[in-house]
Amino acid sequence: MSTSDILATAGVTILLVAFLLQILKVIKVESNWYSLMNLVGAALAGISAWMINFMPFVILESVWVVVSLFNLLKNLKSNNARGTRA
Repeated sequence: MSTSDILATAGVTILLVAFLLQILKVIKVESNWYSLMNLVGAALAGISAWMINFMPFVILESVWVVVSLFNLLKNLKSNNARGTRA
């Protein structure tokens, strides 16, 4: 198995676990864990797509990373304003 296969498998697994946990109501879409899992999973899948020069998925995963990062930072800022931890 190539490095890009390993990264893609890890990334997609993280994305699917996050989705499953959200569907089972273990974590909420608004949670930091959900955003972090999406960010890491999409980043790994995006790096894998970059390694095999598959630009449609590089774009898809890059947007997914940016949206996840935005949501995570928004959550952290909101939690800090309220004086709570994530």
